[in-house]
Amino acid sequence: CFIPHYNEKQYSSGADPFFPLDQLDSSSPYEVPPLTVWGVALCVSGTLITTENAIVVTTILATPSLRAPVFLLLASLGLADLLAGIALILRFLFLFCVEPSDWSELLTSGLLVTSLTASLCSLMGVALDRYLSLSHALTYGSSQSRRRAAVILLLVWLGACVIGAGPAMGWHCLGEPNSCSVARPLTRTYLSLLCGGFLVVVIVTLQLYAGICRVARRHAHAIATQRHFLPANQSYANKHSSGRGFSRLILILSVFVGCWMPFSLWGLVGDASSPPLYTYATLVPAAGSSLLNPILYSLRNKDIRKVLLQACCPHRYTQNTHIHHPVDV
Repeated sequence: CFIPHYNEKQYSSGADPFFPLDQLDSSSPYEVPPLTVWGVALCVSGTLITTENAIVVTTILATPSLRAPVFLLLASLGLADLLAGIALILRFLFLFCVEPSDWSELLTSGLLVTSLTASLCSLMGVALDRYLSLSHALTYGSSQSRRRAAVILLLVWLGACVIGAGPAMGWHCLGEPNSCSVARPLTRTYLSLLCGGFLVVVIVTLQLYAGICRVARRHAHAIATQRHFLPANQSYANKHSSGRGFSRLILILSVFVGCWMPFSLWGLVGDASSPPLYTYATLVPAAGSSLLNPILYSLRNKDIRKVLLQACCPHRYTQNTHIHHPVDV
């Protein structure tokens, strides 16, 4: 997430190329570093993340028919990833446009911690919603379910804001470099607790998807017992749909684990003396999840796609006020 400019001399000397505030010479006037490939990547990725998630959040909030629990969760996920994109843009501005300072580093790191925490918890909420929509299909989408989802999201965001405020409340190593973690200015204790929580959420999410597979298997077995009542073409369609759904599930789980597991483990085992390149290699997938989430979760939803297509081509698509159950497992 943090990709400032660095040179070979800085890297070979053991200095931290990703958080260079402790290496600035206060006696000399600050010179804005030249724009590099990493800086362009930081700006472009932040802009893409912000744009696509802003489209998702605006679409859900502006459409009254999109009020099922899953849409509240997708809006929360989009808002969290939107904040992550804004944090990347702010990081770019503080590195290449204006002089960085302690408060700017605390601001961007706190905003990133808040957004990534809310994003990961929202992903767990999406998995929980999919599990409940299969195991409690009769009560799914009721007003009680929507209220429960709203309360859960409120608690998620309150917790994410409290956790993200840690660096600004004193959990930083700006005055004590020896206590820094692999992600300056976060202390090693703070990052270890944060990554430990991330691992717990990842494990719970995987357990929820395992439960989804079990419920789907029971449903498939129930359908198989009645298959002789179905026409041949419908039986083939059900089998093809099940195989496609399983492939999508494998893709979602692969991206989820690949994005979040590396940094969660590296934050536990690494320290300030670890090579900064490893920190960069594990942070990029975590930030990349904010770029992939709208594609894998929101834009793949047929009801959200319908609203977007209707907004782009209003004369071609007529509005349908009835929204079916949005879960596609």
